[in-house]
Amino acid sequence: MLTADQMLAGVWLREEVEVPAALLAGGPGGGESRVVLRPLAVRDLQRIQRASKDDETLTASLMIQHALIDPELHMEQVTQLPAGLASFLLGRINAISGISTSRDVLEEMVQAPLARACFVLAKEFGWTPEDVSGMTIGQILLYLEMSRREGDRS
Repeated sequence: MLTADQMLAGVWLREEVEVPAALLAGGPGGGESRVVLRPLAVRDLQRIQRASKDDETLTASLMIQHALIDPELHMEQVTQLPAGLASFLLGRINAISGISTSRDVLEEMVQAPLARACFVLAKEFGWTPEDVSGMTIGQILLYLEMSRREGDRS
């Protein structure tokens, strides 16, 4: 069986992402064209959803700001990113976090199903809600599926 520490290890992952030169104004100019991203955890998505309400543009900007480790950008800077670059970053953030940026999907993942997921994972693995809230959506979905399959075998 996996430990809580093993499952939560994913929130510490960092991924260097090469940004296509075509998305950078004037190309990389001989400098670095990489950024460092981290996966979004459940608590990040909960905060983003509460802060953005029904504003999809704000949701996307907050996702970029939370996931972009290097370089760090202030919210004003994030909102000034070219749309193509922002879209590229969101795609990479989604991939490493195991989510989709669709507002409906985000809300669905953060609302009641998340509460049920926390309950199931706490019951099955003995984790606290704090343990679960530090996990990425991809990790939660993986362990819920593992729990379901284990239940099917019984």
